[in-house]
Amino acid sequence: MAVLGELERAVMEALWAAGGPRTAKQVQQALPDRALATTTVLTVLTRLQRKGFVARERDGRAHRYRAVATREQHLAELMRDALDGAPDRGAVLASFLGGMAADEQEAVRRLLRRRAK
Repeated sequence: MAVLGELERAVMEALWAAGGPRTAKQVQQALPDRALATTTVLTVLTRLQRKGFVARERDGRAHRYRAVATREQHLAELMRDALDGAPDRGAVLASFLGGMAADEQEAVRRLLRRRAK
């Protein structure tokens, strides 16, 4: 999976938060602290489309962009990629789980029990 740069992540966060397709102008307005030009946002959206993170659909003269995957699906893919690069997946998982809070560990146990059924 391609890695997202800081600005690409911010644009993706804006799309995920929007919950539906947005124009470049709407994405720009969702990032007021960045003072970005609409053309900059369009460039980032085009890059994200090429990388497979967003899809584009025509809406009159403009385009609307939407995230191809949810934030959760994206993060799960990053976790799978990290595990795929590990020579000892068990050790990575043990370290990851060991760093979790007790309530998060319990949530993992519940998910595993539910999946086993």
